[in-house]
Amino acid sequence: MQEQHAFPFLREILLFLVLSGILIPTLQRLRINQVVGFLAVGTLVGPFGLGLLADEVPWLAFLTFPRDQGIAALAEIGVLFLMFMIGLELSAARLWAMRRWVFGAGSAQVLASAALVGGVLLLAYGFDSQTALIVGLVLSLSSTAVVMQLLAQQQATGSPLGQAAFAILMLQDLAVVPILLLIGALGGNSGGSGGVAMLALTTLLKAAIAIGLIYLVGGRVVRKLFRAFAEHRQPDVFMALILLSTFGIAGLSAAAGLSMALGAMIAGLLLAETEFKHEVELMVEPFKGLLMGLFFMTVGMSIDTRQVLDAPLLLAASVAGLVLLKALVVAILLRIGGQPWSRAVEGGLLLGQGGEFAFVAIGYAMSAQVLDPTLGAQVMLVVGLSLFFTPMLARLGRFIGERHEHARHEQAAANDDAALASARGRVIIAGFGRVGQQLAKLLGEQNIPFVAFECDAKLVSKLHAEGRPVYFGNASRPELLRRVHADEAPAIVLTMDHPASAMQAVRGIRREFPHARLFVRSRDEKHARALRQAGASVVVPETLEASLQLSAFVLEAMGLDERLVDGIVDHERDLVSARLLEPERAG
Repeated sequence: MQEQHAFPFLREILLFLVLSGILIPTLQRLRINQVVGFLAVGTLVGPFGLGLLADEVPWLAFLTFPRDQGIAALAEIGVLFLMFMIGLELSAARLWAMRRWVFGAGSAQVLASAALVGGVLLLAYGFDSQTALIVGLVLSLSSTAVVMQLLAQQQATGSPLGQAAFAILMLQDLAVVPILLLIGALGGNSGGSGGVAMLALTTLLKAAIAIGLIYLVGGRVVRKLFRAFAEHRQPDVFMALILLSTFGIAGLSAAAGLSMALGAMIAGLLLAETEFKHEVELMVEPFKGLLMGLFFMTVGMSIDTRQVLDAPLLLAASVAGLVLLKALVVAILLRIGGQPWSRAVEGGLLLGQGGEFAFVAIGYAMSAQVLDPTLGAQVMLVVGLSLFFTPMLARLGRFIGERHEHARHEQAAANDDAALASARGRVIIAGFGRVGQQLAKLLGEQNIPFVAFECDAKLVSKLHAEGRPVYFGNASRPELLRRVHADEAPAIVLTMDHPASAMQAVRGIRREFPHARLFVRSRDEKHARALRQAGASVVVPETLEASLQLSAFVLEAMGLDERLVDGIVDHERDLVSARLLEPERAG
């Protein structure tokens, strides 16, 4: 008992670490979204899951979190580090580079979604304007953690849709600050509805001054502190400084009458503007998944499963309504921003869920007594359920986007038949990556006509819109090559870097067009020999050419005559070419 009193939450911490150690690698192996996994496990082992049975089955008390105090302590740490990492990802330079999407589409999304959700609560359900405003703003935000992880899994963070989604999420993260301040202002109002506006303005002004002082003074102190101790290059000292900055600025924020979560976000913003940002990211990265898991597991513990059983239809309708309203707003904004309708719908379904910040803001609003606890619990339940369904909605959106994209390219290919039919006597380039584009540039400068094929639909759309003779398709398909009269082409050049694709294309082309002059790029000498055996006329190993050019520069730097160096390089190239022919001669 004395040990439990000295360290009251030891059991909760040990149980969380055990669950995390098992859960994180299991989710990664099963390719399950980690956020959804932690939410599910938190719900299962929380006070409203198996914790309900702890009194009847005593041994469950060791495997569950039946006490609110331990959960609250873990949740507070999780919230602080979640806000710190959000602040660390933001920076003035990044915001300015994407300012059109961030401040244009992002602001429009938050305001429009908040107006629609708040309007429904105000008109359809009869809530007061203050409640409708708070819930509308909170539900207008999406989950940065879930969306960015899904985009990373799809390798779509650098796509136009991924960049647009990230920009909207950045604005939502920035909107956290005024929402917290607004809740604080409404919580301090005791003079009726007439004093809300004046109190809100006064609170915002005081908060702006406090944040400005913390940002300016804290920025100078943090930068000097890190510079002074970073010279020692001790990881433990660096980690201590990160923790000191996070908890110290969070404490200053609380002392100024603001939330600690807001202070943690300011700490992240301060470090994001320093030269130590990347080092901080490297230090935090090993703990990032654990800290995110801590937050989302505590969120799952707050979900009361009994409410789901009490009103399943109402909750299902609420989740569906939230997703549809937000998806509609996001899809319209993405379409206005230039995305095709299919990708706009995909983005809408991707961003249609509630965000993790809702749990922070709703908890803050309930503690400030500006939101009814029963309604707050229902809102958090709706957000939690929407997070559960997000991976499925994202897959649906991706299916819609890719299917429409494929149909669009099929239609474009059909429309290009006439242009392809007239492509007689042109050099055919298969693969329009960096090598294919460089070849096309040189051919264009010499007024030599060419036609190119590429399997990257986005790249083809961009280049084709610029008037370049680049078409979507796989050059190993005989019917495609017949359209461009490959038998009359002066040369067919394969530049794809995938060995299996190159081998398949060489065999197919040689089988259909035995007299074609076939020039192929290869990875190395072994791959080049296999391509020669398959029927390539000329094979150029990229590793050979890179090594020969590097050797030439080194020999010239050592004082050898340029003509002598050219002779040495040419002789080595001839030796390799002769070696590539040896298996063929032996056969």
